Amino acid sequence: MADTDKALQELDDLFAVARSEPPALPDRLNAAILADAVRAQAGFQAAAPAQAPRQPLWRELIEALGGWPALGGLAAASAAGLWIGVAPPSFVPDPMALAGYEDSSTAVPYDSYDMAVVLSEDLQ
Repeated sequence: MADTDKALQELDDLFAVARSEPPALPDRLNAAILADAVRAQAGFQAAAPAQAPRQPLWRELIEALGGWPALGGLAAASAAGLWIGVAPPSFVPDPMALAGYEDSSTAVPYDSYDMAVVLSEDLQ
């Protein structure tokens, strides 16, 4: 255990010396790095595109949604939602009934009762 602590202390001392004396960058290397940076920045400025003419709003909207494939999926999902809303499956409650709207001309009296209940009410 003491040998490990001594090795770690020596390593800590070496790191402390390295932190206190930062390595000197040669002037020639520093000049080469700065010259390369100037060349790279000039290339970025030259490659900057000019302002493109503004696209129509509908084209920007299509691009914002993800392009034509995404728009096709959106149209398919909308059509399926409309179909399910117009003709819901038997396990989905009718949204018109949930809203409390009933057309009295097509409502059948006692549509939720058994025939026996209907007949027993008529006999009384």
